[in-house]
Amino acid sequence: MTAAALFQSILASLPEIVVVTGACILLILGQLVRKGQQHFLVWASVAVVLIAALGTLMLAGEVRPAYSGMFVADRFAVFFKVVFYLVTVLTFLLSRKYAEIEGIGSSEYFVLLLLALSGMMIMASATDLLSIYVGLELTVLCTYVLTGFLRQQQRSNEAALKYVILGGVSTGIFLYGVSLIYGLTGTTQLDRMAAAVTGDQLDPGLLLAVVFIVAGLVFKVGAVPFHMWVPDVYEGAPTTITAFMSVGPKAAGFAVILRVFLNPLVAASNVWIIVAVIAAVTMALGSFVALVQDNFKRLLAYSSIAHAGFAMFGVAAGGADGVASVMLYLLIYAFMNLGIFGIVIMMRNGDFSGEVIEHYAGFAKSHRGLALLMLLYLFSLAGIPPTAGFFAKFYVLVALVERGFVMLAVIAVLLSAVAAYFYIRIVMVIYMREPEGAFDPALTPAVRATLAFTAAGTIGIGLFPAWFLRLAQHAAIGG
Repeated sequence: MTAAALFQSILASLPEIVVVTGACILLILGQLVRKGQQHFLVWASVAVVLIAALGTLMLAGEVRPAYSGMFVADRFAVFFKVVFYLVTVLTFLLSRKYAEIEGIGSSEYFVLLLLALSGMMIMASATDLLSIYVGLELTVLCTYVLTGFLRQQQRSNEAALKYVILGGVSTGIFLYGVSLIYGLTGTTQLDRMAAAVTGDQLDPGLLLAVVFIVAGLVFKVGAVPFHMWVPDVYEGAPTTITAFMSVGPKAAGFAVILRVFLNPLVAASNVWIIVAVIAAVTMALGSFVALVQDNFKRLLAYSSIAHAGFAMFGVAAGGADGVASVMLYLLIYAFMNLGIFGIVIMMRNGDFSGEVIEHYAGFAKSHRGLALLMLLYLFSLAGIPPTAGFFAKFYVLVALVERGFVMLAVIAVLLSAVAAYFYIRIVMVIYMREPEGAFDPALTPAVRATLAFTAAGTIGIGLFPAWFLRLAQHAAIGG
């Protein structure tokens, strides 16, 4: 690699370098922060993310390949990185009070979140199976540790152990697919893999390799049959980390899936049939199992599985419209899911956890404003117009119908009706039940700002969905 090429590579990956460097500096500064002054870590972490975001936007004007074709800074990557920045900053704000209550406000907590962010950024820009693996492992290794950060709680330790074991299995499956691809094509770069396609059908060996790679990636988004870790990990992890994992790593997984599925090697293998089946089964399982959940975090875990299934329908649709619909879906999902998790995090105060659905009985009578916000987020998750969640699902359905997959669209609509029930059930508890006891939510300025921002996003995209769809289409097509 020449000096000029090295400089261009460093320039293209400058945001990732900023985040990793900031994490290292923060790790050192964290040892100098006195007890009771951990709020400095929150704002320092936010500053690192904002600097990286500025660098990303400055590089958004053109496609910048880097590191001999293993990495690229393009509009597709910029779109996802903006989503990652949004999720990470809001997680930091939600952690301001929660970390203090749970006693996890050490510098390592914020450093691991920044390193997980850097891994997700690499996943969004990776154009080689090996660089995808590096980003993927950097993300999941950090989330393994963050899941078990409540070291004194057995369920947190159990969740981290399950996550590590199942994550290791999925990584092995993914790497086996990578090894097959390399053995059969002689490359791991996504664009060069397309040269292996000689017709409409793939060699059986290549088809098997593609299936293994898809299986490894499906685990990362929590889709069936690799969904088993989601409920236990979501329940056992600190709620701020649950909120982060429900959006950030999931969006990164979809970024990789979309980039891989744009490749002719995968397109020629008719893997979309497998993806369509996975989408339908995933959404069905998430929707029906959520109906019997009493723990709010477990319910949101199965809700996350159901939403992953719906987004997979957009992947099955394929084409520029299908890709754009998934990208818009993930952006909207970030706002409404972080909003509802913000309510759960806010409820954690004193001996009150806010993790049981019954805790929200009569919430509308004691905290009307917060109950109205919950109503907004729940309606959006259910896909009720005119919230942003409705348009997230609508554009996926449009992509399916335009590609001729009418039956898949009908299945998606029917399963969405099932999913709407458990969201409306919570609304009934909030508005139709009498309060069972008094509680004092931990409403800090940071939490208020987070809830206001997520509510504005949920309403704003619902009012102007076409503008955001064009933004997603521009990123998908402009690649």
